[in-house]
Amino acid sequence: MTAIALSPRTRKRLINRGLDVLTWLVLALMLAPVFWLVASSLQNDGQLARGSYDLLHPTFQAFRDMWKTIDFERYFVNSAIICTVAALLATAFASTAGYALARFRFRGARPFGLAVIGTQLVPGSMFLLPVFIGFLWLKQNVGIQLYDTRVGMIIVYTAFFTPVAIYFMRSFFQGIPRDLEEAAQVDGCTPFWAFVRIVLPNAAPGLMATFVYAFLFAWDELLFVAALTEHNAETLPLGIRLFIGNYSQYYGQLMAAGVISTIPVVLAFFAAQRWLVRGITAGAVKG
Repeated sequence: MTAIALSPRTRKRLINRGLDVLTWLVLALMLAPVFWLVASSLQNDGQLARGSYDLLHPTFQAFRDMWKTIDFERYFVNSAIICTVAALLATAFASTAGYALARFRFRGARPFGLAVIGTQLVPGSMFLLPVFIGFLWLKQNVGIQLYDTRVGMIIVYTAFFTPVAIYFMRSFFQGIPRDLEEAAQVDGCTPFWAFVRIVLPNAAPGLMATFVYAFLFAWDELLFVAALTEHNAETLPLGIRLFIGNYSQYYGQLMAAGVISTIPVVLAFFAAQRWLVRGITAGAVKG
């Protein structure tokens, strides 16, 4: 048998079609759990228990009942406040520290930069007990209540994401030409106002990417909020797990709660997608 000779153009077309098929296959595998989540949220508990899905006659009963089974609104509001404020603070701190590491040369700059990244090599669970004991010590000796408060969780999430945010912003600031700041200073701006009026607007994609990444990190976090809250500052991950207990299993409501908790994240991602992609790719150019 003789092999069929393909022209370079035909071979390239076949490769492109194969890559297209592979891309759609990977996309389908990634979206399958999302489709299953949405489809399950539109069924009742009996259908879920039997595995008999009726996609032609969906029901929204689970979405109505989940607000009554637990205080879902409280968990949702706590997540929105804690995650948004923590992401804003982490981004603000990282913008100043990252700019300093990218622009200024001072004694200890390199060890400080390595120490910032080195903090991410330690598993987060190693900090859980010290943070818990620190909260109790502050309450007993100083009178500052951080345990089971929104302020306490905001501090924890801000502290944990700021090192990564500093690294992101440092890489992004290194990609912004110094000529812009020098031209602003020639026109009469001080270094601080050159940073505020020139550098930060040009760093908007990096700021948006850092904020979204920090927000997503805090939105899904469970370990610390489970250990450092009891009632007042519990977030969505804790509330969702209450649908499954020792004596009751509300699978439909669990799926509905998963859909509701996913919607804000999806909307935020697509709203900031252009800025997010620009921030990540621009920050990867120089580092």
